[in-house]
Amino acid sequence: MRCLVAAFGDPGHVFPAVSLARALQSRGHEVIVETWPQWQQAVEGVGLRFVSADQYQVFPPPASGSPGAGQAAVALMPLLEEFQPDVVVNDILTVAPALAAEKQGCGWGTLIPHIYPVQDHGMPFFSIGALPSRTGFGRQFWKLTENALRRGLERGRDDLNAQRQLVGLPPTERFHGGTSPDLAMVATYPQLEYPREWPSSVHVTGPMPFETPHDEIALPPGDDPLVLVAPSTSQDPDNHLVRSALAALGDQPVRIVATTNRVVPNRPIEVPANAVLVDWLSYSQVMPESALVICHGGHGTVARALAEGVPVLTCPAAGDMNETAARITWAEVGRSVRWSLTGPRSLKWAVAEVLGEPLYRVRAGQIATWDKENDGPARGAELVESLL
Repeated sequence: MRCLVAAFGDPGHVFPAVSLARALQSRGHEVIVETWPQWQQAVEGVGLRFVSADQYQVFPPPASGSPGAGQAAVALMPLLEEFQPDVVVNDILTVAPALAAEKQGCGWGTLIPHIYPVQDHGMPFFSIGALPSRTGFGRQFWKLTENALRRGLERGRDDLNAQRQLVGLPPTERFHGGTSPDLAMVATYPQLEYPREWPSSVHVTGPMPFETPHDEIALPPGDDPLVLVAPSTSQDPDNHLVRSALAALGDQPVRIVATTNRVVPNRPIEVPANAVLVDWLSYSQVMPESALVICHGGHGTVARALAEGVPVLTCPAAGDMNETAARITWAEVGRSVRWSLTGPRSLKWAVAEVLGEPLYRVRAGQIATWDKENDGPARGAELVESLL
């Protein structure tokens, strides 16, 4: 096959796409990865062909003059006409390749690099971080909110149809029109998904990890439990999580490895004697040594921790991080602290609670066992092949 894999440029989206692309190429297929230009070296470094993607607002305000998904799809058509892909796989945040694939008439699949975002009947809205109701009254409450959700979905569909018109596509009646009706690959653990009625086109594959090469770092000496502080690359410009965690744990019987993830501090960060602070690190080096990972709840970081059987403490800052935090609590693989309460005192208490309760590591270990028995990228590649 000839495959175009297109991804939004944040690491949590581009890394799973590169992982899937590598799996497809290893099975003999010709693959192009389209994403933001800063990832060209990483993509080409693993032997994949790279094409730079235009950045755009999916649904720009009419008066803004900004390019939208429709214009980006039109700009992408010459590549599709030249490459003639058998299948296009779009990341859930990249609508333009989905529109271009439909216009081209080739196969189309969607990669969802986190928990499935479509609400099921009687369940809480995705991304608000609410746990499933335990009573009939609670389930009825969430059913009553579905009308409000439907109005939002209708507005989104109308906006999408305006973009479809720019590409020369007819309007659609579907909600979530940027997700393929034929194949949606949900790159998460089934243990983090609430029980639900699954559409036949949706498959939970397991995570699709990828890591850019980086030198190993020196870990703090000693035998105390190692705590990794791994914040978001996009949601914490003031390094608040790192600062709070270092202040909370500097006098505790733990070792700390913290990374700014290349978010340059706007003022110095005080580093206690039991900690090291780096600007980037290799999860494959540090995760297996860790007793706990503290993060914002980005799905990629959470998935890597659970793959090593390491419990997670999340401090969700925005969007699907709230949902991931709720699933961690529900699956009993860690705890969550509200972002507004993420200070040294609350983190000190939460870290002591997670490290002192063996159940969290047991549950995380069960997910790690599942991970070793299931290859997410390989399963994704099989599903892409099945489209044809």
